[in-house]
Amino acid sequence: MGRNRGAEVFPKRGRPLRHVLREERRLLPWLFQHQDLLDALESASPVDQEALTNKLNHIHFMDGYILVHLRHPKYEESILVRAYPEPCLGSKLTCRWADENPPGLDLENYRFLHLLIVDGQSMILVPAVLQNINKNSLVVQLPPTSYGIGERQARRYACREISVELMQSGFQARGKLLDFSPVGFRIRARPGSSSSFRWFNPDEVVTIHLNHDQQILFSGICWCIRQQGELRDREIVLAPVDEQINRFKGKQFRNPRQHLVPSPSLIFDHPFLKKRVQLEVSDISTSGFSIYEKADEGILMQGMIIPELTVDFAGASRLKCVAQVIYRLEEKERDNRCGIAILDMDINNYSRLLHILTNALDPHAYISCEVDMDALWEFFFDVGFIYPKKYRLIQSYREDFKETYRKLYQESPEISRHFTYQKNGRIYGHISMVRAYERAWVIHHHAARAMDGKRLGFTVLTQILHYMNDIYRLPSAKVDYVFSYFQPENRFPNIVFGGFTRTLKNPKGSSLDLFSYLIYPTLSLGSRLPEGWLLQECSNLDLWELNRFYNHHSGGLLLDILQLGDKNSSDESIENLYDRLGFMRRWKAYSLTHYGELNAVLIVDQSSLGLNLSDLLNSIKILITDSEGLPWEILSTAINQLTGVYQTERVPVLIYPSDYLEAKNAPYETKKYLLWIFAGNLIRQFTEFLRRKFRISYE
Repeated sequence: MGRNRGAEVFPKRGRPLRHVLREERRLLPWLFQHQDLLDALESASPVDQEALTNKLNHIHFMDGYILVHLRHPKYEESILVRAYPEPCLGSKLTCRWADENPPGLDLENYRFLHLLIVDGQSMILVPAVLQNINKNSLVVQLPPTSYGIGERQARRYACREISVELMQSGFQARGKLLDFSPVGFRIRARPGSSSSFRWFNPDEVVTIHLNHDQQILFSGICWCIRQQGELRDREIVLAPVDEQINRFKGKQFRNPRQHLVPSPSLIFDHPFLKKRVQLEVSDISTSGFSIYEKADEGILMQGMIIPELTVDFAGASRLKCVAQVIYRLEEKERDNRCGIAILDMDINNYSRLLHILTNALDPHAYISCEVDMDALWEFFFDVGFIYPKKYRLIQSYREDFKETYRKLYQESPEISRHFTYQKNGRIYGHISMVRAYERAWVIHHHAARAMDGKRLGFTVLTQILHYMNDIYRLPSAKVDYVFSYFQPENRFPNIVFGGFTRTLKNPKGSSLDLFSYLIYPTLSLGSRLPEGWLLQECSNLDLWELNRFYNHHSGGLLLDILQLGDKNSSDESIENLYDRLGFMRRWKAYSLTHYGELNAVLIVDQSSLGLNLSDLLNSIKILITDSEGLPWEILSTAINQLTGVYQTERVPVLIYPSDYLEAKNAPYETKKYLLWIFAGNLIRQFTEFLRRKFRISYE
């Protein structure tokens, strides 16, 4: 199949134009077999002088060139030489010889035969009459009729500055991309010093990499359609083996594809042509787009990567992404349908795209849009999300809370996403996410009230599922994990998040860890740890021991999201990101040891006040590795030594295992929190669970 499709790279009549369309070797003029041309004239179509003149003037306007067909007087050998046409206002045409033609070539002594105009899809043969020829130029009289010959099924385009790497079972060659069409491309390559074209088997597939400035533009398995040349250099025509790239794992549930009016446009610099391109979108979703293009004028080759593509919504909104052409399918007469997948898109652009698509389906659904703060606070208090005990904890710092939320909900920084269901400015459903760790986001503030008798808790949850469905695979979004805290008696998250985890039975896909929760005063008493006890930053050995303990007792994902000791990423750290946006976020792990033996790890989590209303991102998390050997008084002293970094009178403390406080009779009022962590690549399974369990319509 790959070979048949690749054959469309060539003229319908086979090989007649192979010498005409061969890329020029800079040092020598092209040899030309004129008998091939005579064969091609049998199916030529007439081109009148007016159309020819317009074609020549367009070539001049674009600083293009034509080919002059000459014959050597002694050897009867035909050559093709480049020439640049001057403006043509009548039947007379003057052409300048190209500077890159070989010096010393005595063109005055050659016999003029024809002019040839090649545009990548067809060729025009011009049987002009020579009037003058010299070392600088030639002048010809244009004929009343010229001939269009050799029309291709798909136009071929000349390429510049694209490097090629060819590999086949140990054989390797490098070179340049000469031209391409939607169904294949032509390269010139030379093997490495330790390789030879004697090793190259044209009947087997090859791996091809096309790149520019070390940026991959195509990588795939190709058939060799044809080759010519010697052992040192060869020109090879190739075509991709696969008709479609399975870029991502298949999904049972996809975000809906939509036909928007007016249709958005795709604008990009073509990676091979180095020219601006604009295409009209047929349908669009958060995973990609489809477009239609004429089969004989296509510019999208399956597998081609577009490093920067702009999605333009009628000039009102422009979103940038990295994309790849993943298929070309014939659907209409002379039209091909092309699928383009989004490979990466920053989180702000992705959110705007999803908002446009979601709002087109449901005008009450909003994603990270500016929120009226009075309406938001009224909603939180009215639905009981901020209940009296919680308000007692935050009321002293309410101005700080207001400012934090103003920035989150009106400036919409990339560390936060919020989803609301609104009508006439009043909020009826809400859920939000905050990037809490390097590659993990916390879901919180999930609340809803009835609108027209309809409860909207599942509605806003579905919004976040749509959001997660494609964003987890975008590298720049950093959504490898999602987590949430909830109390076990809170029925909704327990049957949704907890129910999925218990059904999945895979703690490395979805885990639940039960913590005890208490509020600890930050007033320092200046107490010291007894002899033999030591509180210090975690060493690699401490973290190794912590991993052994946690994997044995839980096997969950907590340490995966914390990434303790893993700070080698070249990306901007979350601490620097928060600081740049005017927020604060950091965490540090401390080990509590007794004569060198690890008893607990205390993780000091810090964030801007109010980033999470329960302040669980502004807390101390404690993982106790030796419950029997750690008295409460010792742990309390260690906590006390760490509370000085907090600016509040009290700090939340979360302790795992959850039965430690009861076993030690700690003098604090406590409650339980479940920490649910979910690996983003399991969004399909989570969606299927909700569909079966609660009959949620994903569409």
